[in-house]
Amino acid sequence: MGARMNKTEMIDHIAQRAEISKAAAGRALEAIIGGVKTTLKKGGSVTLVGFGTFAVSTRVARTGRNPRTGAEIKIRAAAVPKFRPGKALKDALN
Repeated sequence: MGARMNKTEMIDHIAQRAEISKAAAGRALEAIIGGVKTTLKKGGSVTLVGFGTFAVSTRVARTGRNPRTGAEIKIRAAAVPKFRPGKALKDALN
């Protein structure tokens, strides 16, 4: 399995690469996350050319089973976030 980066490490990375303070990097990251969330809540999508697209998909209602009892349960329809990587990101990984 590859390396992992958590939010604190991402803030450190942004601060170092952009040559800004960690506080400024944290605010920038929160602003990006907030912008994506707000747009997705409105049913929109966010496309970052060369990186990918964040969008909302709808998962249909369905019948499932309680794994503990085996009883049938109804699973409601739900909006789910999706990320579709862009070509440049895919190419960078291969």
